[in-house]
Formats: sequence, C-alpha cells, structure tokens
Amino acid sequence: MTDRTIDDTVDDAYGATESEPAEGKVFTAAGGDWTDIAEEAASLGEERIVVNMGPQHPSTHGVLRLILELDGETVTEARCGIGYLHTGIEKNMEFRTWTQGVTFCTRMDYLTPLYQEAAYCLAVEKLLGITDEVPERASIVRVLLMELNRISSHDVAIATGGMEIGALTVMTAGFRLRERILKIFEHVTGLRMNHAFIRPGGLAQDLPKTAIDLIRGSLPDIRADISDLEKLSNENPLVKGRLVDVGYLDLAGCMALGVTGPVLRSTGLPHDLRRLEPYCGYETYDFDVVTWDSSDAYGRLRIRFEEMKQSLRIVEQCLTRLEQTPGPVMVGDKKIAWPAQLAIGSDGMGNSLDHIREIMGTSMEALIHHFKLVTEGFRVPVGQVYQAVESPRGELAVHLVSDGGTRPYRAHFRDPSFVNLQAVAAMCEGSQIADVIVAVASLDPVMGGVDR
Repeated sequence: MTDRTIDDTVDDAYGATESEPAEGKVFTAAGGDWTDIAEEAASLGEERIVVNMGPQHPSTHGVLRLILELDGETVTEARCGIGYLHTGIEKNMEFRTWTQGVTFCTRMDYLTPLYQEAAYCLAVEKLLGITDEVPERASIVRVLLMELNRISSHDVAIATGGMEIGALTVMTAGFRLRERILKIFEHVTGLRMNHAFIRPGGLAQDLPKTAIDLIRGSLPDIRADISDLEKLSNENPLVKGRLVDVGYLDLAGCMALGVTGPVLRSTGLPHDLRRLEPYCGYETYDFDVVTWDSSDAYGRLRIRFEEMKQSLRIVEQCLTRLEQTPGPVMVGDKKIAWPAQLAIGSDGMGNSLDHIREIMGTSMEALIHHFKLVTEGFRVPVGQVYQAVESPRGELAVHLVSDGGTRPYRAHFRDPSFVNLQAVAAMCEGSQIADVIVAVASLDPVMGGVDR
C-alpha cells in the first residue's frame, strides 16, 4: 500500500483530488471471490454489474449471500455464498453423549427441530439394534409431532414467501397459524422450539393428559387458517403473476442436483420417503403423496398447501391411535433408557421430589446406575448407519459412526436446504433479478441447516 498525502486540493468526502481521473471502471469492493469477479468483468471490457444480495436477512431466507452478475435486469450468473451462520454442531456432537446429541441437532434447521431429533434417534436405535423395541405409543407421538411440525414449517415458507413479494397479509395470517402450533409444542414438550423431546429409545416423557383434547380442539382453527391462506394465494392474479413459470427446474435438473422435497414433487415425481422407505410406522397411515406438474414456484406453493392438509389427516389418525394405545414411551432396557416418567415439581422444573424419592428409595445400585447413565451415557456397538426421513424441505438424513464408545465418532447430516441451494443458479440465470427472490423462496432454505 502506498501512502498518499491529502492536501487542500481535496474537494469531496472520499479524498478524490482534482488531479485524479473521474473516468473508467471503478470497483469499490475487494476481497476473495468478489475481487475475482470484478477483475474478470474489467478484463472482458463488458458493461456488467455485480450485485451482492445478502448476507443480511431480508429476502434471502436467512444469512445467505447471493452474488449476482447482471446484464441490465437479467441475471447472467448467480453464485451462493454460505457459512455466515456456522455453529459447529456436527463437531460438537463428537464431544457429547449419544443422548446429549439430541440437544445439538434439534438446533440445526430451527423450523423443523423435531425432524432432526427423529432422524438422529432412529439412527442411534438402529446402531443399538432396538428399533423394534421402541414402544408403539412413542412412535405415534413422533409421527404426530413431526406432522404438526410439517404444517408449521410449510406455513412459514408460504408466509415469508408472501412477505418477500409484498403480500403482507399472507405473512400476518401465516404467523397466526404458526402460533397455534407452537402453543401445542410448548404444551407437550415445554418449549416452542429446540425441544430435545425425542430421545434414543423413545421420548423424554409422555403426553400431558390434556394434550389430545388440546390438539383436537385446535384442528378446526388450523384448518380454517390454511383455508384463509389459500384464498389469499392460490388464485390471486398478483401471486400467480409472480410465481407461474418462475424458478423453473425440471425432473432432469432435480435428479442431477440431488434436489428433493416439494421442489422434486413439483415435477410430477411422487418421491416421498414416508412411502418409499417408511419409518415410525408411516406405512400404516392413510395419506396421499402430493405432486404437481409445473416445475415452477407456483407448483411448489400448491404442493405445500396440499401437504399441510395431508398432515392434518395423519394428525387425526394419530390422535385416534393414542386414545387406543396406552403404555410406555421409552424402551424397557434401563441400560439405555433415560427416565421417561419425569414429574414436574412445584417450581416448574423436572424431577419432582416424588421422582427423586423413588430413585433413591429403590436401591443404591439403582441410584449409581442412574448417575452413570446420565453423566457417562450408554455405549453403542461399533458400526455406522444412514437414516433418512422426509422433512418439509426434502430428504433429511444422518450418517452416524460409532467406535463403541459413549459418544459418536462422527455425526454428519444431509440437510436438504444445503443440497437444494445448488439449484439457485439453474433457477435464476437468464431470469429477471426480481424473480431471484421468488426462486429462492420457493426452495425454502433454512440457513441453520446449511451452516451446521
């Protein structure tokens, strides 16, 4: 860097002097890939504009950076920049017990915490060889919570997508619906998000006695809210004008990029892991795999609406089964099962005096075992496993490797948002800059899962 002396000839706030030329290409951004793009544009002698969209939150579904090269209003090149929300979750899981890992993975995609928990716990149960020992009631509750979570996640995708194209009423109505479901989650798990409620072997505890009545009583309002959102969106000429034929990605493109979820099903392919590779007893539930044939943002909108209705069908079936299926919600093997009969004390915290009195009154061996199980954790046989579930964004999977210890040797997640973001260039290049917002919104990426 060379020093420059600023003298009295300076006539603007940026230090430009009268002797400095005011002509030619001027690039004020520097560093990394941005510099490379700028130098390339200068060397070609073309009048191109490089725009940095993000990584601020508005219109990018999180801290996503889009580097857009423009020719007028047309996007000629689109690149994704990620890593602005990195949390090191996968690495942290190597230093916690298998049960403690739930607390980490639930925080990845913060709109679908129960799916991360379910995928992880199903994988741990496979390694332990106890998949068939998980109580039926626990599996029913898992399905119930996941389908409610699907509704709330799709709802946020529709609400934020509406906000980004100026349909603010869609956003306010959507978050009213989400609030109803978060209240159910809080009633059942104690938390609105990041529940750590699904545990290896079952659940943290059974449903509260009033939960079934609360959920059943909320279903008419949830169904009415979905209907209101449809009336605001489906045949709205402004919505259709912004979404139809925008963000186009056909079946060949999805297959080449590994894209799954509503984006893949908008091409007409009925690919849904709940049907193709059932888990948690999904093969016993009656529901339809929704598809569309437009391969565009509008088709993905319609699919999400229809999947919310199918989730309601599954929720109703779960409620009926729960009334007919009493029993435990944790495996019987005390060498694996964390206590799932926790009572709430007068201070609102777990482990009431009655529960502590039961543990301490059983035997000294029982107390020691409880202490070791919680502090040291259980051991998992040597091996590796891949477990996938159908999350609202597509195939969410976990690859776990065990070296026989009380902690994962490696935990790696296939997050659908991370994979689906590969499609941004294919969807956006050649389209208008205003359509980039719609295309990204139709992918519904959540950066907590991308930057885990």
